[in-house]
Amino acid sequence: MPKNNDLKSVLIIGSGPIVIGQACEFDYSGSQALRSLREDGIETVLINSNPATIMTDPSMSDHIYLLPITTKSIIKILEEHPQIDAVLPTMGGQTALNLCIEADEKGIWKDFEIEIIGVDIAAINITEDRGQFKSLMKKIGVQVAPAKIANSFLTGKEIAQEFGFPLVIRPSFTLGGTGASFVHNQEEFDELLTRGLEASPIHEVLIDKALLGWKEFELELLRDNNDNVVIICTIENMDPMGIHTGDSITVAPAMTLSDTCFQEMRDLAIKMMRSIGDFAGGCNVQFAVSPDENEDIIAIEINPRVSRSSALASKATGYPIAKIATKLAIGYSLDELVNQITKSTSALFEPTLDYVIVKIPRWNFDKFEGSERTIGLQMKSVGEVMGIGRSFQEAIHKAAQSLEIKRNGLGADGKSYTNYEQIIEKLTYPSWDRVFVIYDAIQMGIPLSRIHEITKIDMWFLKQYEELYLLEREISEYTLDTLPRELLLEGKQKGYGDRQIAHMLKCLESQVYKKREELNIQRVYKLVDSCAAEFKAETPYYYSTFENEMETKEGKVYAENDSIVSDKKKIIVLGSGPNRIGQGIEFDYCCVHGILAAAECGYETIMINCNPETVSTDFDVADKLYFEPVFWEHIYDIIRHEKP
Repeated sequence: MPKNNDLKSVLIIGSGPIVIGQACEFDYSGSQALRSLREDGIETVLINSNPATIMTDPSMSDHIYLLPITTKSIIKILEEHPQIDAVLPTMGGQTALNLCIEADEKGIWKDFEIEIIGVDIAAINITEDRGQFKSLMKKIGVQVAPAKIANSFLTGKEIAQEFGFPLVIRPSFTLGGTGASFVHNQEEFDELLTRGLEASPIHEVLIDKALLGWKEFELELLRDNNDNVVIICTIENMDPMGIHTGDSITVAPAMTLSDTCFQEMRDLAIKMMRSIGDFAGGCNVQFAVSPDENEDIIAIEINPRVSRSSALASKATGYPIAKIATKLAIGYSLDELVNQITKSTSALFEPTLDYVIVKIPRWNFDKFEGSERTIGLQMKSVGEVMGIGRSFQEAIHKAAQSLEIKRNGLGADGKSYTNYEQIIEKLTYPSWDRVFVIYDAIQMGIPLSRIHEITKIDMWFLKQYEELYLLEREISEYTLDTLPRELLLEGKQKGYGDRQIAHMLKCLESQVYKKREELNIQRVYKLVDSCAAEFKAETPYYYSTFENEMETKEGKVYAENDSIVSDKKKIIVLGSGPNRIGQGIEFDYCCVHGILAAAECGYETIMINCNPETVSTDFDVADKLYFEPVFWEHIYDIIRHEKP
């Protein structure tokens, strides 16, 4: 039983309807929380107004209320269920936190004697109120960008005169960067300041000096009642400061940090989490790092809840952050909890990755004729995909193939931009397709130094792109018959699809596939095991890659494949890929129920999907999970391997 045996019934606040900045990742975290509480025999009461979610399924919670997420609804539930002991507001995003604060201000929790678990009100106020956050950081010796609070138009004008341009305006208590903007000159300032003050529910904005070109990093942390803190994942934004993290291409583990800077960032994140309050649960911390050799670190913000990045970090590492955060909230300590994947290590064991993940957001600008297609401080993406590979190059190719926007990966598909002015403009004013435009720029011969100067993207990433382009050029010099085996293998190891290689060799995709068969260049499936193969993994969660074979003295040839095929009858369920307008969380609901129905009929269930926000990509929903693009080549190889 949990340490806090007084908790018999817990209210969970959901995130409500899907909006930009708050999508189905909160269905994933809420579902994990409900299952986690029920494992410990705790009664669960859920409020959520979105019927298209897994968490509102009758089997998920003891009592479900499909009501508006308001204090009026909370009072109704608490009157009907006087047995409720506590509320867990950290699984429903910003909506749940804001409601928790409102209910506290109205004295609802006090009147009904409800304990708040997983966070405390002071922590929410400190992290959401930009002024309090800045004061606390100064007190504990953590650097923040020069900034001041404005509650009126006049104060804002005075701050702008003091700081000079460029500036950033960030409204307090908002979601997804709503109302946030860069201000480059005085002409823009008046309009953007007014917009920021109107966007904040308390009419307050933080005006700070813009850290343009600085690198952005995120850390996911968990803390228990004994003050043990673990860092689950370090995520690097490929795009520099100035683009909302929800619209950034992100990479885990961080690629361009020196070890000294990484250790300092860890220490600062732990210090920040401990300073905001004495609670057990999860936190997301964001930092900016100067791109020079000094690697100065500045704290951007801290979120004392499960976030969009928590879902990504969970799928990237195999560590179920929301589930563990819930266990910590009800009193367990990290060393008492078992790592769900290895079953032999504790939750205090920090995940280690022997692969790379890349997240690319999915936009839907084509649905809105004439809409502004540049990206910045306000989040505009409606979904995301994740690619897992042995290298950054393989992972970014797989993520690009997962987007379902009729692209086969980076380059080599005849869809590149070829106009110099257009490429420079798309790099200067960050566009949704910048991940592809960088490749096109290198293809056109624009020097890396020039691309770096415009985009401020770290040279390490640009050199990875350049290597891919040089490989494409080298492969293109051959025909299918003359292409050496090692070059074809290198192309596959770096993530190129058969369609792309066919484009380079001017032949058919089926011919490239046949050539791979002849040369015995086959996909192998590796485990996401949270410990870089140090311990045996018990959970079948796989990604694909290509390996060099090993030959024994007897002449037997081996390529290590972690995915062992059973002789059971199998059903593969294809996931719906990234969320987009018209195809969202409801299809994930269908996938999960499809898996459950097939399992009830005695089939082994296999899930293929690439969306890190979903319940269907949780490692314990299907018997086997392949975190792969819903892309014909990958699906066909899994079908041939599993023989469903």
